[in-house]
Amino acid sequence: MEESNKSARRKFLDKGLKLGFAAALGGIGITKVAQKLSAKPNHSSHDKMELMDTEGNIIEVDSTEVMEITPKTDPDEKYNMREGIPNRKFVMVVDLAKCKNALACQSACNKHHYITGDNAWIKVYNMQESADTAPYWMPVTCQHCDEPACVTVCPVDATFKRRDGLVLIDNERCIGCRFCMAACPYSIRVFNWNEPDQGEIYVNMEAEMSHHKPSPEHAGAPSKMGTVDKCDFCPHAVQNNELPHCVTACPNGVFYFGDKYEDTVTNGQESLRLSKLLEDKAGYRYMEALGTQPSVYYLPPTDRLVDFKDGLENYNEYESVPNPE
Repeated sequence: MEESNKSARRKFLDKGLKLGFAAALGGIGITKVAQKLSAKPNHSSHDKMELMDTEGNIIEVDSTEVMEITPKTDPDEKYNMREGIPNRKFVMVVDLAKCKNALACQSACNKHHYITGDNAWIKVYNMQESADTAPYWMPVTCQHCDEPACVTVCPVDATFKRRDGLVLIDNERCIGCRFCMAACPYSIRVFNWNEPDQGEIYVNMEAEMSHHKPSPEHAGAPSKMGTVDKCDFCPHAVQNNELPHCVTACPNGVFYFGDKYEDTVTNGQESLRLSKLLEDKAGYRYMEALGTQPSVYYLPPTDRLVDFKDGLENYNEYESVPNPE
């Protein structure tokens, strides 16, 4: 049936007709448009349809040579995963003064995104400007830039930016060229060189996806060999007015998440005015001089609440990576 439709469409295009006007009418099926344009019924052995050519002339064609266009009718679809949530601009603030390298953010992210091995989407670096300055921990995620270089260089539109500021990857489209990895100045993307060893996680996720029939851009889908992964700001949690998993998992309130348009961010324990927080704490953006306009802000590691140490080795709540409920 699919081959027949493709063949019919090829024949129809060979006649030099353009069907763009159907899309301009809001996705109305071509057969319905033809009925409105038709001046009189046709009783020939083959059904005929009247369509408009590129010069505005009404012409008659055989209906077997036209592939009907039908609109999307999914009553459960609240928003387009690729378009995002309108009138929102999601941002994150990372308070470096609070980070103890507990790695709960990384473990929770791994758990809920089915990440295994060394391909963690959140990296926590031991930073020190010089031998004379105090060291500190710096979590780094995708910066979800307003001017993302990764989107510009992707040849297949696998990496895309939504209206709400989230930059995501469609691993069904990704061809593994890694142009995005080369273009990203933050080195936060990871490449699946081998088939991810996700065992039961993959099987359970595949079963869940088969029930929900998600779009190809389904966030949290199992990783695929030969594709790129990165932090996605947990779009399915955000859709349900929930915080990203790294925010809720951090025991020290390091991560704040919110809407720039509402000028409010929260770490789940306190809610603050974004503009005042950045002004009072001298907030800045990582490598801002590059012009990528990141959506992640950092607060300097001043007035730290704890002494610097090599992480919290006993914090094991999120060490395992089970299938989330």
